[in-house]
Amino acid sequence: MVGSSEEPLLEVVYYDNCPGCIQDQKNECTRGIPYREFFFVWLIMFATVLPVACLFPFLYFMIRDLKIAKRVEDIGFYAGFVGASFMLGRALTSTVWGIIADHYGRKPVMIIGTITVIIFNTLFGLSVNYWMAIITRFLLGALNGLIGPIKAYAIEVCNKEHQALGISLASSAWAVGLVVGPAIGGYLSQPAEKFPNIFSTVPLFKWFPYFLPCLCISLIAVSALISCIWLPETLHTHGIDKEVESIEASTESNKKETMGPSSPKQQNLLKNWPLMSSILLFCIFSLDDMAFTEIFSLWAESDKRFGGLSFPSEDTGQVFVVSGFSLLLFQLFFYARLNRLLGPIILARICAALSIPLLFGFPFMTYLSGPILSVVVNCASLLKNILSVTIVNGTFILQNNAVPQDQRGAANGISITAMSLFKAVAPAASGAIFSWAQKRQQAAFLPGDQMVFFILSIVELIGLIWTFRPFLGLPKK
Repeated sequence: MVGSSEEPLLEVVYYDNCPGCIQDQKNECTRGIPYREFFFVWLIMFATVLPVACLFPFLYFMIRDLKIAKRVEDIGFYAGFVGASFMLGRALTSTVWGIIADHYGRKPVMIIGTITVIIFNTLFGLSVNYWMAIITRFLLGALNGLIGPIKAYAIEVCNKEHQALGISLASSAWAVGLVVGPAIGGYLSQPAEKFPNIFSTVPLFKWFPYFLPCLCISLIAVSALISCIWLPETLHTHGIDKEVESIEASTESNKKETMGPSSPKQQNLLKNWPLMSSILLFCIFSLDDMAFTEIFSLWAESDKRFGGLSFPSEDTGQVFVVSGFSLLLFQLFFYARLNRLLGPIILARICAALSIPLLFGFPFMTYLSGPILSVVVNCASLLKNILSVTIVNGTFILQNNAVPQDQRGAANGISITAMSLFKAVAPAASGAIFSWAQKRQQAAFLPGDQMVFFILSIVELIGLIWTFRPFLGLPKK
């Protein structure tokens, strides 16, 4: 028959004992959204991201209490290295964890990463000296390599129709976790002072005033670990010789109209400029976002005589709560519509352009006081976080559009490694710059914290420029 010539000569073979084959068969048979799996993916990603920035609202006070800084102006310098140690650990091991996930499965890496959060995040809250804080944060980053694999897992646990939703959920958990984490840190640190009726009689919270937020995050990670029980493995573990693998790859390519002999499937990822340029764009904005998160907390809690707001940690936490709740609403109801209307690139350009004057306006908020100050700071922080997550979501879309589906896991691994390097630099550099800026209150050009936010604006400007050709490459249609 004429029609039979268009059918593939070989059908894809499913192996009974292969978890990847079992999941692929389930995806083929199930057309609906896998709500349970998506919820667990969101929860695991959320629990993993919470510790990344939870320390920033209380880090200023923690460094002060550990008595490592000889002067108040030096607190920011030492705080920067604590923030950087996590990302340094992640940068050194992300690629290794990606390789492990490709050889032994996504699920073991997710389990190990979640256990790492439970153990080392808890130990960080029990830090008795500066070096214990540094080491526990470093190990927390180095032994938790699930962010790259779980982004690949999010599209493997569903059929192709819902892969975009899986990626969106992973990025949403990432963005919300980066805001809710600091909110938990700000509200629950120093509980014996903030909630004396409840915690003043518990010696543990007097001896370790920064343990409670870490404990709460670890408990969330415990629930995420339990959810791993119901998650299926998606890695193909059956042994296939190269000839059969080649035939199946050829058969699969016949089923994809957009896949031809010169398919990017065989392309070296490091030579894929649309991918690498979008990763660099992601890194630039991630550096700026991480630096802003640390600087905002240090600036808000530093004394007014040094250009800060003299906020207690709970006020800083309240700012993050407002931002986090608003960010969640924005992600659920507005982002997809804006992305469909403008596209990820134009939307990123608009957000970057708006972020520049917004960042430069932060230090002038010190001239305000009372309720007006609280309203302005909350609105500015809310807007900055919405702009940041919009840009990051756009870079995620660009990265995943730059490679075929079977290379997304490796591409995400490269992205997380590069991003971690940039985010490792951000806290150390921003802490040092913040400490230096507080010592130049009487400078003629951009005195005090004005210099800090000016530098953040410059980084945002570099990111804006990178969204244009020839810096940003686009995949061929």
